Amino acid sequence: MDLTQLKEAAIEATARALQDRLGIVPDEDSDEWEDEYRRQFALAKQRYGVTTPTIARATGPAVQLPELRGDTQELIHWGEQVRAERLREVSDAARRGWMAKTWTRAKVWVDTREVPIATLLQRTQAQYDEWRRQESAQKASQTAAAQQKAAALAAHQAKLQKAGVTEAGLVELIDASERVKPAALGEKLAELKGVDRHLRVFATSDPKALLVKEKNLKGSFDYGIERDDGLVADLKLFASAPA
Repeated sequence: MDLTQLKEAAIEATARALQDRLGIVPDEDSDEWEDEYRRQFALAKQRYGVTTPTIARATGPAVQLPELRGDTQELIHWGEQVRAERLREVSDAARRGWMAKTWTRAKVWVDTREVPIATLLQRTQAQYDEWRRQESAQKASQTAAAQQKAAALAAHQAKLQKAGVTEAGLVELIDASERVKPAALGEKLAELKGVDRHLRVFATSDPKALLVKEKNLKGSFDYGIERDDGLVADLKLFASAPA
């Protein structure tokens, strides 16, 4: 007896068992029918000595499963049950992750519930290989971007060190600057964050004044300071760090 004949025998046995027990045969989409079919399928395999290809059960941490989409809650619930059972049959953690991430329609799991796992994996091998290629390319791109950012940050830190510019030093220069009457807000020059102080420094409509917006433990304050071209240059250099 081949697998197709085995399934047909299990379907017939399921119908008889449900008719005898319930007096009716529930729809094949129901939990009752599915549970009985699985029981009869296992009994038929044992009775006729039929073996089906299997793959080692999965080990290791469980995959974080996304929510399934479906037309009805019943279908979604059924799909979740099938998904949990099928994923336990996949030993490759990366393959399980791909299936969980990309198979988000309940109907896909339900429709393939009787396909032997070895066959299912073989049929989807090309899709998995393409996904893995794209994931690898994306990771390589992210790594390159991270390396570029790290190099840019290192170059910026070198410039600050060469110029002798530090965040604490800029705050000290602002504190030492002459206070002047605030003027209309202009472009933002820099943002300085200390342990208990947060300063944002702006140019103003007055070419001789800067505006400082400060938050500290005592509250929020706005005040003007005398503009110094050297301070402005240092603030802009500090603020030029890569995002």
